[in-house]
Amino acid sequence: MLLKPRGFCAGVVRAIDIVRIALEAFGPPIYVRKEIVHNRFVVEELQGKGAIFVDSVDEVPAGERVIYSAHGVSPEVRQSSKDRKLRVIDATCPLVTKVHVEAVKFAKEGYSLILIGHRDHDEVIGTLGEAPTVTQVVGSPAQVDALSVPDPNRVAYLTQTTLSLDEAKDIIEALRRKLLLVVGSENSSNSNRLVEVARNLGTGSHLIDSCEDIQPVWLEGVKTIALTAGASAPECLVEEVVAFLRTKGFNNLQEVEVMPENVRFGLPPEIVEAIGAAPPATVPAN
Repeated sequence: MLLKPRGFCAGVVRAIDIVRIALEAFGPPIYVRKEIVHNRFVVEELQGKGAIFVDSVDEVPAGERVIYSAHGVSPEVRQSSKDRKLRVIDATCPLVTKVHVEAVKFAKEGYSLILIGHRDHDEVIGTLGEAPTVTQVVGSPAQVDALSVPDPNRVAYLTQTTLSLDEAKDIIEALRRKLLLVVGSENSSNSNRLVEVARNLGTGSHLIDSCEDIQPVWLEGVKTIALTAGASAPECLVEEVVAFLRTKGFNNLQEVEVMPENVRFGLPPEIVEAIGAAPPATVPAN
């Protein structure tokens, strides 16, 4: 039984073709930074035709041609090639280039980047170089717990293109471990709707009347808790929940204004008149 698809992906086919065509068009030697693809058979075949594989562009004589492998390179490598006046042929896989472009875009927009992949892989090293100060590499779900970002609401993740779907899926699920608590009563339509919307978006959500309703199991493995309240819930209940969550280790409180709310309604004339005629009633302290 032969399984399909198998073998070379489109990016690998393109990279190998580039080296072969360059050897035919320009003649050897043609220098290639890193293995053009991670396959000994292919590398040895190309070496036999005159390709010289190097670990660094510093090993390439000034002015010579160098091909970047399908895994891509960092801006630092590009600058080094420019400084040495190397004639560059870029065989970076277009999908890898797309990841580089996204990394630069999100970094410019102020996002923290989570790069999912194997830290020592050539592709990950190249992508990391696009925005090194705001990028963290994660290779397993267990490493997610060690992440720290300035603003949890401005985080983007990118993946190594050769990572298996299952491998990436487990890490992405760990990154998305969030919980929404909605303070409100069961008979509040508005509160129930907030829970429903969050669940439809894939976030675990619960409706609570007070902090006494919070089940310990809800907090297991959770990195971020969002807390809101229905239109009928008083702010004092929200404050009680915040205080409770602090006792459970959720100390980094950030208030996020999703939409400004400036609406204020006037009082009925009877109440205005009553206030003007007599001071407001007060409840004596216990």
